[in-house]
Amino acid sequence: MSAEQTHPVPALSLSVQYGTPAPDLPRWRVRRWVQRALAGAARASAQQNQALPVAVVLTLRFVDADEGLSLNNAYRGRDYATNVLTFEYDPDPEGTLYGDIVLCVPVLQREATEQGKPLLNHAAHLVVHGTLHALGYDHIEPDEADHMEALETAILRDMGLPDPYMA
Repeated sequence: MSAEQTHPVPALSLSVQYGTPAPDLPRWRVRRWVQRALAGAARASAQQNQALPVAVVLTLRFVDADEGLSLNNAYRGRDYATNVLTFEYDPDPEGTLYGDIVLCVPVLQREATEQGKPLLNHAAHLVVHGTLHALGYDHIEPDEADHMEALETAILRDMGLPDPYMA
């Protein structure tokens, strides 16, 4: 029995918003990345015998530096625009999980250049990263970070992309 049969991939409702232009990041591409993250999480939860939500409702918003700064300041008390912010909410009684993911396009572009990575590879990584946060994964504790990074790396490898944590 496959992981998807044991732990089905949650149904996805995804809204993609563009607070700033992101022509290289069309809705269809972002949806594919989120779906791959959900499938990878389903495989991981099957291996660990953990439950996933029945459905996931996400809003992913691309923002400029001003909006990124404002959100990071308001919700994390940090005075800079960060690459990705995720807001996860408790599942409803029917098992549907809700979340918001915010990607700051100028930070994403700057980081890709600084790290010598193609923009799409870096964007895919951050979409996967944000999706996993929405599902409850975190990287505050070292063991959590190791687990989340390993899952991100596996999902990206399945997408044909390199390990984002390798130099």
